[in-house]
Amino acid sequence: MTLSSLPIVRLMPKADVRAIRHGFPWVYSNEVVLDRRTKALPAGTIVLLQDAERRDLAVATINPASKIACRVLDLDLTAQINATWIADRISRALAHREGMFAEPYYRLIHAEADGFPGVIVDRFGDVAVLQPNAAWADAMARSFAEALRDIAGVTTVILNGSGRARGLEGLDDRTEILLGTAPQAPIHVPMNGATYMADVMGGQKTGLFFDQRPNHAFAASLANGAEVLDVFSHVGGFGLACLASGAKSALCVDGSEQALSLAQKGAEASGMAERFAVRQGDAFEVLAALAVEGASFDVVICDPPAFAPSKKALDAGLRAYERIARLAAPLVREGGYLGLCSCSHAADLSKFRNASARGIGKAGRRGQIIYTGFAGPDHPQLPQLAESGYLKSVFFRL
Repeated sequence: MTLSSLPIVRLMPKADVRAIRHGFPWVYSNEVVLDRRTKALPAGTIVLLQDAERRDLAVATINPASKIACRVLDLDLTAQINATWIADRISRALAHREGMFAEPYYRLIHAEADGFPGVIVDRFGDVAVLQPNAAWADAMARSFAEALRDIAGVTTVILNGSGRARGLEGLDDRTEILLGTAPQAPIHVPMNGATYMADVMGGQKTGLFFDQRPNHAFAASLANGAEVLDVFSHVGGFGLACLASGAKSALCVDGSEQALSLAQKGAEASGMAERFAVRQGDAFEVLAALAVEGASFDVVICDPPAFAPSKKALDAGLRAYERIARLAAPLVREGGYLGLCSCSHAADLSKFRNASARGIGKAGRRGQIIYTGFAGPDHPQLPQLAESGYLKSVFFRL
């Protein structure tokens, strides 16, 4: 497909052209001319993006039904968005990860920050899980799978098409084996000295959260000889890392029986089952119950889902983060540590930190901030896109 053959999508005069030229990858629906011709373009169509003066800006993709109408793919106007283009960008992403990780367990593609708007790929050894959360990537899923095989050497590629982002794009939920065969059991993932169980077929998101790896490691540095409480633990993220670093015990709390079962299997595979326990239930209720029971811990970590997934949900989300801190703080022994996390991009670090501090204060405790962490380096941030820096982790000594 040549530049001259691409459909043209033109920006409104009020659109921020400078931001696009400087690397901002999104164009909202109120910034483009959505005439009858443009609205008729199939979601995921590759287009030539022009400013209001008809000057060429970028090669992009359009979804007329999405709030993010256009996603910039390349500022190089000669770019051909095909299998070769995909393979070249995957090669660049892979070179970054291979230089940092001794074993092939990491996020291989982190969406816009790796030049692939709306695309996530997590790698579990020979298995890659692809999340095409934008229409253009969903349409080119086979090309992604083949490039992952040819460039990264994986033998199985699973398309995990689920989640809120796909719904916003008007995409259906679907799971498909694009290459190879589906794993018949959870994959053993070594990380921070522990073994985690990743259910890449039926688990949450891609099956495991790699983003918290450095924050798991920091929590583990506090945990030698400690009694640890890991709330919203999923498959045992903080708890297993702390046990691997010498924690006396770890109690993992989650609402999902399936996740806790995988956490238990991870503890067994790590040789730490005798120091590991689980408790299923609503996290808010369990925290309150533990206080009534008189329980206390040296290290408490709370890693909830996104309470503020959008700006509309921000105020309610901040109240929820404050409540978590208020319920968790009384369980921390004098001189102990409380780690609080947020994966809500709408709640920036300052707002999240302030909400956490309010909750600690309302619990009658006082804390020092000793660590602020973010996602690991396999989750790079695009400087122009605040949403790519979604994860925050703040540790207090109470």
